[in-house]
Amino acid sequence: MIPVAVSGAAGSMGRLVAAAVAASPDLVLTGCYDPGAAGAEVAGVPVSSDPASLAGTGVIVEFTTPEVVLENLAAWRSMGAHSVVGTSGFDADRIDLLRRRWGSGPPNCLVVPNFSIGAVLMMSFAAIAAPYFAASEVVELHHDRKTDAPSGTATATAAGIVAAGGRQERAVESEESATGARGAGLGGVRVHSVRLPGLLAHQEVMFGSPGELLTIRHDTSDREAFIPGVLLAVRSVGMLPDAVTVGLEGLLGL
Repeated sequence: MIPVAVSGAAGSMGRLVAAAVAASPDLVLTGCYDPGAAGAEVAGVPVSSDPASLAGTGVIVEFTTPEVVLENLAAWRSMGAHSVVGTSGFDADRIDLLRRRWGSGPPNCLVVPNFSIGAVLMMSFAAIAAPYFAASEVVELHHDRKTDAPSGTATATAAGIVAAGGRQERAVESEESATGARGAGLGGVRVHSVRLPGLLAHQEVMFGSPGELLTIRHDTSDREAFIPGVLLAVRSVGMLPDAVTVGLEGLLGL
């Protein structure tokens, strides 16, 4: 059995992950860490505010905030624990920083922009389409409790489009009469972030060429959609060939 702990255990995703780990016959939930919820109980395990309480764990699943994630990962690295990271905010610069700080493995660190299998397929389809269209844009929509924008999924999608040779050829580059109207430019791909109550996690990738438009859309209506990907990551992170890996694509054979 793989001993697994959850960092950010009292959050919405942390609670779901802890329950899923506890219910899996090949995994055992050994610890829950969340400085804001010390003394609470998640999936039958007390929540600690002391990161040292996770020492000896095989895999730590990290669902916290961009402000603390790198500090947490340094602690898990020093304990020799593999890390599976669901925290958002990992753009190319932050991934480079993580790789420098993490060094060689083991342990390994797997950063996952989106644990939904459907979302991973959406990003893969977008990379396939990218070279065949004149231009592309990404619209990501999330709940209004999400603290960062753009989402990690949108950032990864834009990077994949660029890496696949996506072009950004438009007749006119519109001048903004209101700052931000054209979204944020990530490697030349425009990304627009919507934050509204009633949403969970949604994304459209739009490709345009003269006379045609291709739209690839993925919608998540329940956080349960993330659990199969989380469990796949937990079971696989220790077998990855690289110390720091980004995304589930390799685990899915994409």
